Amino acid sequence: MTNKVNMRELFLDMQQEMIMELNKLRKHVTHAPTKGDTVELSWIEFLSTYLPNRYCVDTAFIVDNTGIRSDQIDLVIYDQQYSPFVFCHSGVKYIPAESVYAIFEVKQTLNKQHLLYAAEKAESVRALERTSVPIIHAGGIYPPRPTFDIVAGLITTSSDWTLPFGKPFQEVNKELKPWQRLNIGCTLDSGSFLLKADGTFDISSKEESLIFFFIKLFIQLQNLGTVPAMDIDLYSQVLDSI
Repeated sequence: MTNKVNMRELFLDMQQEMIMELNKLRKHVTHAPTKGDTVELSWIEFLSTYLPNRYCVDTAFIVDNTGIRSDQIDLVIYDQQYSPFVFCHSGVKYIPAESVYAIFEVKQTLNKQHLLYAAEKAESVRALERTSVPIIHAGGIYPPRPTFDIVAGLITTSSDWTLPFGKPFQEVNKELKPWQRLNIGCTLDSGSFLLKADGTFDISSKEESLIFFFIKLFIQLQNLGTVPAMDIDLYSQVLDSI
């Protein structure tokens, strides 16, 4: 006799647990000065809880070896193994561009203004220079790996559009330049989206918005593999002794 488990029920149970955790975080985040900051910190803590330990999550600026920085990014998913420097100055974090897997803008509502704003943030990160050097291991040397396309997206609680991912949403996304495109997003009470290779979108049901977003994000991160090893010597040449 073959024993079977209802996988759909397991995923929905997982989503319910996630929703409860996210709501709990919103309730107990008391160190944020505004409602927007509370939502932002809740998502940071939520993703830090559920993503594997290899991924760090923070609010930060992204910088490259030339000293150029991005706009401030609400939510950065990054690595510290091969790009170990995260600079903190006056309480603000600066993360090397090589370390970044994904970036998100966090807003209350989904609308044209916020989509375009998130797209501009994405462009400010993707325009940065990224280095890549060989990795020495026990069996020899791995060659420098090519830099990948950083994932970008938008997270909101609700939508200003009656049909969140209908014609207005589609038209805004058609306006975006390649560096501005948003790969994935979540509108918690309405559904989530994933940009496909052909330029169309996979859209979740309202009932499965959070679990769809989390699973699709995790798959995107898996597909990126490991970040390139940054050229630390190039970054450190700003020091007088180097």
